Amino acid sequence: MTQITRLFDFPYYQLEVHNLDAALVTKYDGTWVKTSTKEYLDKANAVSRALLKLGIQKNDKIAVISSTNRTEWNIMDIGILQTGAQNIPIYPTICAEDYEYVLNHSESIYCFVSDLEVYEKVKKVQANTSIKEVYSFNHIEGCKHYSELFELGKDPSNQPEVEARKDAVKPDDLATIIYTSGTTGKPKGVMLSHWNITSNVLDSSPRVPLPPTNETRILSFLPICHIFERVLIYVYQYAGTSIYFAEAIDKIGDNAKEIKPNLMSVVPRLLEKVFDKIMLKGEELTGIKKALFFWAVKLGEEWQPYGANGAWYEFKLKIANRLIFSKWRDALGGELTTMVSGSAALQPRLARIFGAANMRVMEGYGLTETSPVVSVGMYADAHYKVGTVGKPIDNVEVKIAEDGEVLIKGPNVMLGYYKDPEKTASVMTGDYFHTGDKGEIDSDGFLKITGRKKEMFKTSGGKYIIPPLLENDMKQSLFIEQIMVVGEGEKMPAALIQPNFEFVRDWIKLKGHAVGTSEAEIINSDIVIKRFQKEIDKYNQHFGKWEQIKRFELTPDVWSIDGGHLTPTLKMKRETIKSIYQELYDKIYRV
Repeated sequence: MTQITRLFDFPYYQLEVHNLDAALVTKYDGTWVKTSTKEYLDKANAVSRALLKLGIQKNDKIAVISSTNRTEWNIMDIGILQTGAQNIPIYPTICAEDYEYVLNHSESIYCFVSDLEVYEKVKKVQANTSIKEVYSFNHIEGCKHYSELFELGKDPSNQPEVEARKDAVKPDDLATIIYTSGTTGKPKGVMLSHWNITSNVLDSSPRVPLPPTNETRILSFLPICHIFERVLIYVYQYAGTSIYFAEAIDKIGDNAKEIKPNLMSVVPRLLEKVFDKIMLKGEELTGIKKALFFWAVKLGEEWQPYGANGAWYEFKLKIANRLIFSKWRDALGGELTTMVSGSAALQPRLARIFGAANMRVMEGYGLTETSPVVSVGMYADAHYKVGTVGKPIDNVEVKIAEDGEVLIKGPNVMLGYYKDPEKTASVMTGDYFHTGDKGEIDSDGFLKITGRKKEMFKTSGGKYIIPPLLENDMKQSLFIEQIMVVGEGEKMPAALIQPNFEFVRDWIKLKGHAVGTSEAEIINSDIVIKRFQKEIDKYNQHFGKWEQIKRFELTPDVWSIDGGHLTPTLKMKRETIKSIYQELYDKIYRV
């Protein structure tokens, strides 16, 4: 049996152990097209043979930029890695100038793109880079199609050279450089070896509750250029599950109904949006149906794992599941039992409600620099506790420094930052990586992340404020889409808030208020501002007087990646947001 020590070993292992008819499944022109394990490898080998004919050498860099997850990305990934070259995934949503920076910094010489929009951004900067040729997965006029590699690599006569290249790839060799979507400055190139990622896949796999059957279906939609989804893709390949790639983020519901997934990965922002839509539908109900809906939600908010609330609670929960929560599950295909959540902190309330609805959310923690998984919850063996990110996985050591910072040691810790030994040295103490996150380990061994070192600040009165704790609590409000706590060096904490405009419009209509529904009219309405104050007052009660939000301003825009408010992984760019709304900030503190 294939010994798995490098990333391209996973599909060969799958061929030996599972040999799926539907290893990778992508929708083209309205039809789900299945690629078997054998076809996946045949195409990857053809790509490797073609790349060798194009003159690709060990340690050459090849960029792959795709707007959606798809079969082609995975074929290219294995095809590139087998030659000893490195796959440089790039976030599709960043601007052309950032493309130029990453392509140049990584010294990429070929680039594979998914579609016209990405292609146009690459073409805009190609002359300023070392890119020899661009290939596309979609058919684009004037651009080479990636199937040309299959034709070029059709002749198997140089397959022995591919095998020799594969044999020459060692577990500690560089596999990929992932450019983090930093909230400040230029992105850093995180160097991850084959063994960094492979060990993380093998050590994470026992935590993922996949049934031992080739019938298991996964829906994949989080960006595969991010290490979180990429590692899960390898986990799924190792487990022998069929991976279906969602058409787009707004098609998740439709795709889930079609394929009926058993598991999918999520980020908290997505779950918040799903929940907000569910609650909006609940608000539209009337009479007994509405009463039952909100009874079930309230019951869900009290959920505890492992039947800890007792028999009477579990009896009521069965009724709620049959009458209400079953409809939630049906909206996501009816067979979804587990969601794996990462990238940011999950509201405990959402973990409870979805847990009550038999769609348990296993929250995990990690960073690009740790390949990424450090810890993750697992419902089996009492490895799950709401409000924590589970227990550390095997072979990964977590230590809490004296100042509360989370330190990580293990085979998953990166090789370093590409071309930046000083930056690498600044985050390492011996074998321990400094995460920049603050956390604690409880008496049962569960890790809890309490904030980000850089995000903590002091008011002028010397009181410490941890913005994420306030923000995650306040985002439970259906009125609040985004919130950023500010006030470093100021006399009090305050907040910039992006309203959930869709919900606010529905609320205005429901209440019959004489308020305009444009963004500008909403944020300047006294009625709306008073209603937001009521929400802030409600959540302020959960915090000490020195932490409470004393003032706030509503922003007129929807915070977005394109607008510069958010990183491609939907984290807030705090300094950018503050500068965009400097007038509102000054209104809080200077007027």
